[in-house]
Amino acid sequence: MTQADDIEDSSAPLIEHLAELRTRLIYSVIAFMVGMVLCFTVAGNILDFLLVPIEQTMRNLGNENPVMQYTAPQEYFFTLVRISVVGGLALGFPVIAYQMWRFVAPGLYRSEKNAFLPFLIASPALFLLGAAFAQYVVVPLAMNFFLGFADVPSVIAAYFNGGVETVRETGIDIVFQGKVNESLDITLKMIVAFGICFQLPVLLTLMGLAGLASSRGLRSTRKYAVVGILVVAALVTPPDVVTQVILFVVVYGLYEISIFLVARVERKKDQEARAEGVIGEDESLFDIPGEDDEPEPEQDPKA
Repeated sequence: MTQADDIEDSSAPLIEHLAELRTRLIYSVIAFMVGMVLCFTVAGNILDFLLVPIEQTMRNLGNENPVMQYTAPQEYFFTLVRISVVGGLALGFPVIAYQMWRFVAPGLYRSEKNAFLPFLIASPALFLLGAAFAQYVVVPLAMNFFLGFADVPSVIAAYFNGGVETVRETGIDIVFQGKVNESLDITLKMIVAFGICFQLPVLLTLMGLAGLASSRGLRSTRKYAVVGILVVAALVTPPDVVTQVILFVVVYGLYEISIFLVARVERKKDQEARAEGVIGEDESLFDIPGEDDEPEPEQDPKA
């Protein structure tokens, strides 16, 4: 057999994999498009739900008839399209994840399939948990901070005037006229940010399974993790200390849960290694001598 024949034979499986990948991508795109169309039919209701935090905040500040506006003819339509895109990804994710699983599963061992499948289920569940946390806790706090801060002068004026409105002879009243797309931006950014942050246990546990992270290493880098989480909290939340503290506590709690999950993975690997006789009963695959210890100073040969 010639070298050209060898190359042709070896390229056949590649062509089959590419054809399989194309099929899975087509199914995924169809699922996304169907989900997007379904979400567009109820996009107005979804928008009303996403704007509930700012609506409640405006009512609490005394606005009995909250109104949002748009300033361009196409703005409201494209706002609904954005909601439909995000909703289409959410509705289509089970099908997309299944197609990904069908593509990679034939190349995995049974033990790898059993290890990977729970994370495929846990990832969307944790994302939904983070999104719900953002919608019901973080976004209301952010809206209370922004609108409440802007409303402080009027509250103080009403207090000193005995609650009676007075006609101002000078100055300009600052009134909130919310735009639909800008208000939605805040909500969607919070939902996506917290949904991603809640993926931390899945990411670190998968890294532990792959040998890219260890519980000992995660414990030794706690102080760096604290700094990183504080930076993330400052970037993805409004300049509100309460909201930032809540995000820090939640994400750091997820970091500690990740350490526990990685340690559990390590214990399972140790049990398998002991059963195969690779290590002794009192040994561990993850006992690295001196990993957390300070290096000893070198001895002077002249001493």
